[in-house]
Amino acid sequence: MDFNFQPLILSLELSLITTVLLLIIGIPIASFLAFKTFRGKSILEAIVSLPLVLPPSVLGFYLLVAFSPNNFFGKFLDSYFNLRLVFSFSGLVLGSLIYSLPFMIHPLQAGLQALAPNLKEASYSLGKSKKETMFKVLLPNIKPAILTGMVLTFAHTLGEFGVVLMIGGNLEGSTKVASIAIYDAVESLDFRSAHIYSLVLIIISFVILLITYGLNKRLFDNRVHL
Repeated sequence: MDFNFQPLILSLELSLITTVLLLIIGIPIASFLAFKTFRGKSILEAIVSLPLVLPPSVLGFYLLVAFSPNNFFGKFLDSYFNLRLVFSFSGLVLGSLIYSLPFMIHPLQAGLQALAPNLKEASYSLGKSKKETMFKVLLPNIKPAILTGMVLTFAHTLGEFGVVLMIGGNLEGSTKVASIAIYDAVESLDFRSAHIYSLVLIIISFVILLITYGLNKRLFDNRVHL
């Protein structure tokens, strides 16, 4: 087995797409959970948080079963949309969205709940719409939470193994991400390639965390000075 950059590029691409999509999806979900009180809220929060405690292989197995063309949902997607999610990059993205969901939702929800309640009411009293209040008032005041959610989601997706292996398999150039490449290299006793993949992931993760802590410190300092 020879080292190549394709699994690393694929991992970065998967992490970036998952982070962007979850940020878009996560804002309304986190807002709903932060500000709404309703019967069954605990059940919804438990469902969102389930990937935190669920073994990745379990989630990957049921996603594999659900997306399989031999089952109703997979057959429906294949027949009507010509979309096959098993052993494809699209399937990896969908699996990553589900598996990394709480890593985006929880920081956003915590950030929104920490805001002063009168901030939203003051915005409404000034004639701002709900959309304007969210994007011009609330979200600018939780930048550290947004940054934390994005970093946790990106890093978590970058290190995925169980889910991506179950739903994506090990297809070169399509679903073989860096974590799977490390596993393959170790199985082949190619420790040189395993070291390179691992060191690159360590460096990427360290740089991301370094930038995050620096930005969070700057944001905190700016709020203190204000």
